[in-house]
Amino acid sequence: MLKTVESVPHNYLIKQLPKATALVDTKYSVVEASNSWLSIFDLEPKDTRGNNKNIFGFYDNHEEFSAKTLKECFLENCKHVIRHKKKNKENEKWFESVFVPWFDEKENIIGTIVQTEDITHIIEKELELERTKTLLKATSEVSSVGSWEYDIATEKLNWCEVTKQIHQVPDDFEPKINQGIEFYKQGYSRNKISMLFHKALEEGTPYSERLIIITHKGEEKWVTAGGKAIRKNGKIVKLFGTFQDINDQVLAEIKTKESEQLLTTLIDNLPINVFIKDKDSRKILVNKAECEYLGTKPEDLVGKTDFDLYDEKVAQISRDEDLEVMRTLKPMIGRETINIKKDGSATNFLTSKIPLLDIKGKAYGLIGMSMDITHIKQKEDQLQDLINVTAIQNKKLINFAHIVSHNLRSHTANFSMLLEFLIKEKEEKEKKRIMKMLSHASDNLLDTLENLNEVVDISTNVNLDKKSLNLNENILKVQQNLAGFLVKNKVKFINSVPDNVAVMSVPAYLESIILNLITNAVKYSKPEENAVVALNAKKQDKSVVLSVSDKGLGIDLNRYGGKIFGMYKTFHNNKDARGLGLYIIKNQVEAMGGNITVSSEVDKGSTFNVYFNEED
Repeated sequence: MLKTVESVPHNYLIKQLPKATALVDTKYSVVEASNSWLSIFDLEPKDTRGNNKNIFGFYDNHEEFSAKTLKECFLENCKHVIRHKKKNKENEKWFESVFVPWFDEKENIIGTIVQTEDITHIIEKELELERTKTLLKATSEVSSVGSWEYDIATEKLNWCEVTKQIHQVPDDFEPKINQGIEFYKQGYSRNKISMLFHKALEEGTPYSERLIIITHKGEEKWVTAGGKAIRKNGKIVKLFGTFQDINDQVLAEIKTKESEQLLTTLIDNLPINVFIKDKDSRKILVNKAECEYLGTKPEDLVGKTDFDLYDEKVAQISRDEDLEVMRTLKPMIGRETINIKKDGSATNFLTSKIPLLDIKGKAYGLIGMSMDITHIKQKEDQLQDLINVTAIQNKKLINFAHIVSHNLRSHTANFSMLLEFLIKEKEEKEKKRIMKMLSHASDNLLDTLENLNEVVDISTNVNLDKKSLNLNENILKVQQNLAGFLVKNKVKFINSVPDNVAVMSVPAYLESIILNLITNAVKYSKPEENAVVALNAKKQDKSVVLSVSDKGLGIDLNRYGGKIFGMYKTFHNNKDARGLGLYIIKNQVEAMGGNITVSSEVDKGSTFNVYFNEED
């Protein structure tokens, strides 16, 4: 038990005080202490019984203060507060001791009252708060996010250091609310922040908006201004907000949008189809040409695959190409493809596909470009047809040159020989016979020249004036012209051509074709039988087919199939056969874009089919 001082009443009451309290005399001895105070210093009441302990001894194992500081707490007639820390193996505890003068009933200082409190939880919260403040400050500085606070009662606006830096004002700048608003660019930004601040102040409506400010140095900046109301007992007492410099970000976004717009404009104005697909071959971007080709809008194409747009077989080919490009990472350049849409229409494309790679070098999609080459393919086909026709014409020209050379040489040799005989011959009778032979030779030469001229006319006439001609009317005209010939040869003429059938033809060519086919049928009839000539016609695809049949001698196609339409080619011992009619017919029909075929069997007859092209 501590020594009892007479001036200290109710010592037992002090021991029971819930607040840790000690009484220290002017000699720094602890004359009385509550049990709770003693427990702070790990003492029991019995440990102090009979001893006046020096107050400084109690603090020997406490830290974070100096002996000088502690001593000063007992020397001055005023309140002192110190914080001290006590450590043990398991933890550490913080305490706060308050020192106030101890007066007697006459107001004389007789010592000091010490009250000690465990403030470990307060210190922990203070440390946590300090760490949070440090972290917030660092985050604010790194992310350029500042803060501000407006106290409604005092009408005071506070800006943090970062907010001041964004505004480019001095560190000691103290803003007024009207000054803060005037930093915003006149017009939309200033009007918007005024409205948002007012609504937050009056209604507590939070906000976050991208706006433009003009800094103290006159620089224009994009910022994100945010604000939120702080309430106390349901009443708005403060506004707190954030303030972030996003100028670089917004300028980058604007530049990106401009680049995207430039790229979109460029892609949309390319005269080829451009599309971008993801790994599943879904279209994620299409240009104007691709939309026009498919007859739809971009929003209707994005997200769709080729299976939604094209024939399944074509779509599968395209998907296989996509997978190959993304698997091998090798571009597919300039491959000819055919797209067949759902309506069955086909288009020839020259297609390229290039893989799109992420930062790891893996394909996440592809960009495709397709150029419509349908018209080019059509021109190629037309050119090939022209080449084929030219080759045929060249072959004909060579053959014609050979024929002309051979025939004229034969006639010339014949003339030369007969003239030589005539010069050497002495008898008049023999001279007359040679003269007669010369006359026949001259007639034959004229016939040959006439035939050759007719062939030349057909081959060189490129501006053919085709007309729609009634087929039956032209057959009747030829029949009338050949009336004597048909009667003389007792021809059975069968015309089964419908009255309404018309063909596109040069009038002179049509008459020549019908005439030659009929006369050929009669010439090559069987001598012991009357000739039979049958005519028929039908529509087939884009042509009208005229068929002329006979029951004559027929032709051995295995033997003469490749020579039937040759010049001066004959296949029977007919004295009137010149081997020119079929050659002329073939040239006339082909000159009009048509074709002629033959089917024949020896001793059973022949059928010639003439295909008149109905395209003008």
